[in-house]
Amino acid sequence: MTHDDRAVVLASGGMDSATAAYEAQSRGYDDLYLLHTSYGQNTEQREYDCARALADHVDAADFCHVETSHLQQIGGSSLTDDDMSVAEADTDSEEIPSSYVPFRNANLLSMAVSYAETNDCAAVFIGAHSEDFSGYPDCRPAFFEAFQRVIDVGTKPETNVELTAPFVEWSKTDIAKRGLELGVPYDETWSCYRSDEPACGTCDACAFRLEAFQRLGERDPIEYEERPEYAG
Repeated sequence: MTHDDRAVVLASGGMDSATAAYEAQSRGYDDLYLLHTSYGQNTEQREYDCARALADHVDAADFCHVETSHLQQIGGSSLTDDDMSVAEADTDSEEIPSSYVPFRNANLLSMAVSYAETNDCAAVFIGAHSEDFSGYPDCRPAFFEAFQRVIDVGTKPETNVELTAPFVEWSKTDIAKRGLELGVPYDETWSCYRSDEPACGTCDACAFRLEAFQRLGERDPIEYEERPEYAG
């Protein structure tokens, strides 16, 4: 039997997924099941630590950590391949960046749906947003709509899991604003693609994050090697 107050949250350790967890709670999902994956990314230990901290902050019903080393073995991303460099930030580019992990979200969502079905959860939350889908094919609204059909077809008849991407049409700034309203502990989230400590400040992930806080007139609480001005 599906429990309407249970939801799985894909918890990357970053600010988007942390905000998604708090957003899920604000929508009445009191029992959160956090799924975190380590796939050989450059900052996997820091991301794990942040996801684990998030589970404590939201008093998660469960925290599931899965190692998905096949994504590193397959390669094709600067996040997992030592022979590929993480590019400098280019927030205006519409090209698919080197940090794209081929079809990662399909892999992660498949595990999240398995986790949700096993625990009778009513929803799976993912923190993808509009600035993601400008560069990442598996963050587009059409992808999530198609994946919902996969869920409906590929689970038990009595299973009813809603794939929820609450920020899919939002900017990073919108997410940061909502997170500050909800009291998300952004000091225990990590976005940098390059380094565990301090954040580099110059990769795409750092740039979008810093820009969001700068636009809101807030100081990002994590440490950076440098803090360029990104907000125009």
